[in-house]
Amino acid sequence: MRTMRISQLLLLSMLTCAFLPPSSPDPKDESCLTHLFESFSDPDQNLHNWTKPTFSNPCSDLTFNLAGVTCNNGRVYKLSLQNLNLRGPISPFISNCTNLQSLDLSNNSLAGPIPDDLQFLVNLAVLNLSSNHLAGPIPPALAMCSYLNVIDLHDNTLTGPIPPQLGSLVRLSVFDVSNNKLSGPVPGNLGNRTGNLPRFNASSFVGNKDLYGYPLRPMRNRGLSVVVIVAIGLGSGLLSLVLSFTVVCVWLRSTERKRAAEHEGKIPNVMRDY
Repeated sequence: MRTMRISQLLLLSMLTCAFLPPSSPDPKDESCLTHLFESFSDPDQNLHNWTKPTFSNPCSDLTFNLAGVTCNNGRVYKLSLQNLNLRGPISPFISNCTNLQSLDLSNNSLAGPIPDDLQFLVNLAVLNLSSNHLAGPIPPALAMCSYLNVIDLHDNTLTGPIPPQLGSLVRLSVFDVSNNKLSGPVPGNLGNRTGNLPRFNASSFVGNKDLYGYPLRPMRNRGLSVVVIVAIGLGSGLLSLVLSFTVVCVWLRSTERKRAAEHEGKIPNVMRDY
């Protein structure tokens, strides 16, 4: 009797679960994927199953393997879109994937800036945007993503300084900004970390000719380039020539005036002889 009772309860539980409505999708994930797809150019059709109907519920069991998207508890938590020959900018609306923990867009042909809006991905642990054509500065606001373990931005065309704010990311264990166009000092809280924090060697910073400081070379006083030296020499020579010419002109004019004055003084004496 007891066994039958347990069987009935199990059957009732299964029937109840079968008729429960599926968890409702998060509209933020839909906005995130829609805008991201619209910003990308996909010449190889690698995202062929990214369609608006699938964006409405990307984590549904009915959505069959949405390329590069991994879900957890009904939310998008991982985007792995590397090596897909994607082009175009990164949409700032990617910040609507608020549960995102890993973003890998490496080895594509993406251009434009790194969106400041990434700061709103407060659960982000892995950020890999390496081997693209991204330009502009590294957003200091990335430091707001306090769970970041990996920041990989190598082989882009990023400019400006490395934000020292990134040194406050105590979980950061991988940091690579090599082969960009960065300038200024390597922040001490990244290049020379203290305590138990992971330290990053020169390979994390090489390939930025205007970057200096440990673990790279120290700042050096740059000598004047050959072009500048030649320009200064030519300028000095031209200035000397102009000054010399001016002095000669003034002397000649002064001499002419003196002779004219002497000539005028002699004219009355000649007239008195007549």
